[in-house]
Amino acid sequence: METASQKKSRKWRERIAFALGNLGHSAFYGALSTYFIVFVTSGMFDGVEKSIANKLIGLITGLVVIIRLAEVLVDPVIGNVVDNTQTKWGKFKPWQVIGSVVSSILLVVIFTGIFGLAKTNWILFAILFVIIFITLDVFYSFCDVAYWGMVPAISEDSKERGVLTSFGSFTGSIGWNGLTIIVVPVTTFFTFLATGKHEQGPQGWLAFAIIIAILAVLSALAVASGTTEKTNVLREAANEKTTIKDVFLGIIHNDQMLWISLAYLMYSIAYVATNGVLFYLFKFVLGKPNEFWIAGIIATVVGFFTAPLYPILNKFIPRKTLFAIGQLSMIASYLLFIFGRSNLVLIIIGLVLFNFTFAQLVTVLSLTDSIEYGQLKNGNRNEAVTLAVRPMLDKISGAFSNGIVGTIALLAGMTGSATAKDMTPQNIHTFELLAFYLPLALAILSLLIFVFKVKITEKEHAKIVEELQTKLASGAASADEPELSKVVTTELFAPADGSFMKLSDVLDEDNRPLSGTGFAIKPQNGHVYAPFDGTVKFTFSTKHTLGIISDDGLEAIIHVGLGTVNLRGEGFVSHYQDGQKVKAGQLLIEFDQDLIKKAGYSDVVVTFFTQPKRIESLGQLCGETVAHNDKVLEVSHK
Repeated sequence: METASQKKSRKWRERIAFALGNLGHSAFYGALSTYFIVFVTSGMFDGVEKSIANKLIGLITGLVVIIRLAEVLVDPVIGNVVDNTQTKWGKFKPWQVIGSVVSSILLVVIFTGIFGLAKTNWILFAILFVIIFITLDVFYSFCDVAYWGMVPAISEDSKERGVLTSFGSFTGSIGWNGLTIIVVPVTTFFTFLATGKHEQGPQGWLAFAIIIAILAVLSALAVASGTTEKTNVLREAANEKTTIKDVFLGIIHNDQMLWISLAYLMYSIAYVATNGVLFYLFKFVLGKPNEFWIAGIIATVVGFFTAPLYPILNKFIPRKTLFAIGQLSMIASYLLFIFGRSNLVLIIIGLVLFNFTFAQLVTVLSLTDSIEYGQLKNGNRNEAVTLAVRPMLDKISGAFSNGIVGTIALLAGMTGSATAKDMTPQNIHTFELLAFYLPLALAILSLLIFVFKVKITEKEHAKIVEELQTKLASGAASADEPELSKVVTTELFAPADGSFMKLSDVLDEDNRPLSGTGFAIKPQNGHVYAPFDGTVKFTFSTKHTLGIISDDGLEAIIHVGLGTVNLRGEGFVSHYQDGQKVKAGQLLIEFDQDLIKKAGYSDVVVTFFTQPKRIESLGQLCGETVAHNDKVLEVSHK
C-alpha cells in the first residue's frame, strides 16, 4: 500500500515529468512556426541563384500557410486515432514518443535544406518539401494531442489537473521564449566553428535544429517514463468525436463564443506575427542581431510575473478590464516600435508592454463561461467544441503569421545574405507597414470587439448560471424527448451528510422559497456524493453545480450553496470528469464551507429533478438527519 509520503513524492515526480514534456514541445513548435521561416529566408538557399531562391521562399511560405490551415481539419482525425489506441503503455504515451521522434528527425532534415537538394534540382526539392513538411506536421500534431490529452488520464482531481496544466504552461513559456535567447548565439557559434565567419549561416541553423530535436525527444521520454495513465476515469464523453464542422457550428450558434473567438484571433495573429518579425527588427532595422537575446529575456521575465499576477488582479479588476489593459499595452508597444524603431531603449520598453497581456487567460475563461450562455440560449452544451476552439484559433493564427513573416522578408528585401546596410528607406517602410501597422490594426480590432461585443462578464455569467439553474429546476431547459409509458423506481441516497430540508424551507438570496421538485440538505461537512449509480452529464464552469442522470433515466442537478456562483470555482474541487460513470456514494465534490460562509453565502446542498413532468411520485423521507450512505427517497418516474 502506498504511504502518504510515497503518494506525495509520486505526484511531484509526475508534475515535473509532465512539465518537462512541454519544455521541449513548445521549443519545437517555436522552432517550426517562427524560426523555420527565418531560416528559409536567410540560410536555406545559400548558394542558390537569387531568382530561384526567392521563388522557393515564396512557394514554401505559401505552402506552410496552406498546410497549417489544413491541419485544423486533420486534428479531429488525429484525436480519434489517439483515443482509439490501446497498448500496455496506454493510449497517449506511445504517440508522445512516436510523434516526437519522427517529427524531430524530419525537423533536422528540412533544416539541412533537404541535404542541399535545391542547389541541384529545385523542382524535386519542392515536391519532397511538401511531403516531408506534411508528415512532420502530422506527427507533431500526434504528439501535441497526446500531450494535452494526458492531463485527465494522469489525475482524477480537477485541482491537480489545474496544477499540471499550470506547470506545463510555465515550462512551455520557457521553451518558447528561451529560443529567442539562444537562437543567435547558437547559430552564430556553430557557423563560426564550421566556416570561421561570425554570422548565422546554414551550419548554425542545422545545429540549432539538432539541439531542439534532441530536447523535444528527451522531453517526450520524460513524460513517457515519469507519468502513469489512469484509464479507469476516462470519460465516456471522449467517445463523442468533435469534427471541424461541429466546431464551426458551435461557434456560429453561440454569438458570444463567436465574438470571443474573433477577438482572440485578431490578438493571436498580431502576437505571433510580431514575435516572428522581431529577429528582422534587430537584424535589419537596428543592425544589432547579437542583441536579439534581449527580446527572449524580456518575454520570459514578463511572462513569469503576469501569469501568477492575473488571479490576484482579477479579485479586484474585472477580466474585461484586464483584457483591455493588456491590449492597450500591446497598442502602446506598436507605437514605440514604429516611432522608436532605431532606439534600443524604446524597443526594450515596447517589448515589456508587448508581453504584458492577459489575453490568453481571459479568452480561456470567457470561452468556458460561454458554455452556460450557449446552454441557456440554444439548449446545447458544447463543451467539447469549446475546448477545441482555442487550439484551432492558435493554428489559424500561426498559419497567417507565418505567411506575414515570409511576405515581409521577400517584399522588404530581408533575405539571403542581406544586412542592415542593404536596407533602403522603402525596405524599412515596407517592413513597418506589415510588421507593425498591420498587427497594430489587429490589436485595436481585438480590443474593440472584446469591449463592445463580448457581454459575458463575471457578473453577467453569474446571472446566466442562476437563470439556467432555475430553468433546469423547472424542467424548462430539458430537451424534448419521446413520451415514455414505462414507470421505474430509482432509489436516491443522500448526496451529503447533514439535515434534510424541503425546498420550500430553503430561502434564496431574495428571501423567497425555492421552487421546483427536489430536496435540500444542510451539510455537516464539505463533501458531495453521487445520489445513485449513473453518469455525470455536465459541470458548470463555476464548479458548484453538476448534472447527473441515473442508469434508469432519472435526471437531476446538484447545486452547492446559494450565491456561490460568484465564487467562480474558488473553494471547489471536482473528483470526476463530465461523462464519467459513477457509483452511489462516490465522492464528487469537495467544497470549503468556511470560505462560502465568509463570503456571505449559504452552503446548503440542493438537489433538483430536471424533468418534473416525468416524476409520478416521491417516496417518504427516511429520517431528518442523514448520512451520504442513507437512502432518502424512492422516485417513481417514466
